[in-house]
Amino acid sequence: MSSASSSLSGTVAAAAQPLRGKPGDYDQLLELVGDAPYVLLGEASHGTHEFYQERASITQRLIAEKGFTAVAVEADWPDAYRVNRYVRGDGDAATAEQALSGFQRFPTWMWRNTDVVAFVEWLRGHNLALPAGTPHTGFYGLDLYSLSTSMHEVLRYLDEVDPDGADRARKRYACFDHVDGDSQQYSYTAGLGLSASCEDAVVAQLRELHAHAADYVGRDGAASADAYFYARENARLVLNAEEYYRTMFAQRISSWNLRDRHMAETLDSLARHLSDTNGSPAKIVVWEHNSHIGDARATEVGRSGEWTVGQLARERYGEQTRLIGFSTYEGSVTAASNWDGMAERKRVRPALPGSYEALFHDTEIDCFYLPLTGPQANKAVSAGLTAERLERAIGVIYRPETERQSHYFHASLPRQFDAVLHFDTTTAVEPLERSGRWEGGEVPETFPGGL
Repeated sequence: MSSASSSLSGTVAAAAQPLRGKPGDYDQLLELVGDAPYVLLGEASHGTHEFYQERASITQRLIAEKGFTAVAVEADWPDAYRVNRYVRGDGDAATAEQALSGFQRFPTWMWRNTDVVAFVEWLRGHNLALPAGTPHTGFYGLDLYSLSTSMHEVLRYLDEVDPDGADRARKRYACFDHVDGDSQQYSYTAGLGLSASCEDAVVAQLRELHAHAADYVGRDGAASADAYFYARENARLVLNAEEYYRTMFAQRISSWNLRDRHMAETLDSLARHLSDTNGSPAKIVVWEHNSHIGDARATEVGRSGEWTVGQLARERYGEQTRLIGFSTYEGSVTAASNWDGMAERKRVRPALPGSYEALFHDTEIDCFYLPLTGPQANKAVSAGLTAERLERAIGVIYRPETERQSHYFHASLPRQFDAVLHFDTTTAVEPLERSGRWEGGEVPETFPGGL
């Protein structure tokens, strides 16, 4: 380690607030939040226990102490809405695990894991203990992968409120029948011009839902408004998912931006709905990967044309937004080796020299909170961290054999986040369905000759 890096790690260590597993650990973080109604909590991987656990702890305090009434996550809208019904005391699920049963698409461990089960049960208990008439805190999905399921949910809603409208919707959505619900097949055939685009059909369906909003909502008050909102968001998801899959093979940046734009629009739509329903401005905490909740303008991928939910939220809400990143140096993670692969418990290699994670490791503090903006921030720390360094991102796939190319990018941390939480050694999140490969863990690199 160079003398400059040693000096900076010492400066960071002096400014960092150690996390000791005590009730007051996040007092400073809640001060940083202040009255901001949008708090975006990240993760440096989709399979780390500590990230899920600590996001849950922070969220519980935001709900209990600051009146947050929604948790919006990087998950599909219909699957998360089943959880939303459960935490509000509705629906047919008897347990949190049953409420999470809709998450069948890869990677199931992102939401079907023991940490999410514990949080969902806590949220239900919190809601059901509230005085009558107090708004409950809901659980919502922001993502757009559920093309087929969302079409089904639109049809189910219309079957109940407007059978003639349901017939018209079926004729429009029949445009997708040739791919038999396979969104990847639609992506291939429509994207390459081998079949007709369904764009006109999905646009027409969303417009018809908007046109009949007054009729649909005017029936049963708040319950009817919620049902219509759920159906309308599914129809909007179908529209955006159709475009996403149709353009997926065109270029990566285009499909990434379509996805993050959809998630930002869903966040805004949810905020407006909850504000109208509850009679007060919505306060929403978001759980997504660092690569979505960080501000893309502070990264090399942003310079190539990508934008993110965090960037779009800052542009739309300004100082009403707080972006909190998470990092780790080493440990284990639940991830796959390939897309649609089974969950494996993999070893996270020590972070590369010159990375933010390596710098934080050199502080010799196991876990800490570090403000990067606002009055809490140490000016010397913010200045020292502003120059771009490597930052690690592990998604649902982890390929340590191509660690630098697959999992690192350059970023300026104080421009990307308002604060960061660092956990030096982390452990793999525990899936509800554990394969033998996950149970066995990763074969040590010293096998078979080393001990």
